[in-house]
Amino acid sequence: MQNVETRGLVLFSRNYREQDKLVKIFTESFGKRMFFVKNAGKSKFSSSLQNFTQLDLLAAINEEGLSFISDISEAVSYKYINADIFAQAYASYIISLADVAIADNQYDAALYGFLIKALELIENRVDMEVVTNIFELQLMSRFGAQLDFSQCVFCHRTDLPMDFSYKFNGCLCRNHFDQDMKREHIAPNVIFLCHSFMAVNLETLPSINLSDDLKKQIRSFIDALYDHYIGVHVKAKKFIDGLGDWADIMK
Repeated sequence: MQNVETRGLVLFSRNYREQDKLVKIFTESFGKRMFFVKNAGKSKFSSSLQNFTQLDLLAAINEEGLSFISDISEAVSYKYINADIFAQAYASYIISLADVAIADNQYDAALYGFLIKALELIENRVDMEVVTNIFELQLMSRFGAQLDFSQCVFCHRTDLPMDFSYKFNGCLCRNHFDQDMKREHIAPNVIFLCHSFMAVNLETLPSINLSDDLKKQIRSFIDALYDHYIGVHVKAKKFIDGLGDWADIMK
């Protein structure tokens, strides 16, 4: 056991026995860890251990079993995300994806930073659908899916309209569409945007305005990619899929 200082993001908490809680925190320095909080309702940390909260904490980290929080020097919650049902849904989804992308106790400061930046963009009201699409596409490599949307798998041209082929695990330019008659038949600008999303740095994300129809096409394509290559299904995604109904109700 070692006493350390680290930043962290609360992923979720659940009741343990009658008065205690288990809180899962994605730490910057030690990966995802499960922390035991005794008498959670009376704990001085209770208000800080809510979902969508960043922490600076002093903790006893165990390499095996549960870890323990000694102190929390700062806790910052995402106010907009907590207040908006749509932002909360997308934030929950990308947090869930990050959770399943790596094993517990595995150090991954890059993924931690990537997740925090995505949440900050949503908190600052950058288009949450676009941020989520970028997060999903760039996370695919962590599940072992290395896809290239930039060039044709046959001639490697990059200057022609593209379609995607699951048969060849990549793109076909229009000169090679006949190589796979069961290709996706999606709009070339969807391929172009997915390529752009794969390469973009969230730190320098430009302003992106997409039509609702184009967003739906991108959403459908990424869903198909995840179904075919990743096979990960998290509960938060089901809520996102039903957000259209919620929007109609709220209107």
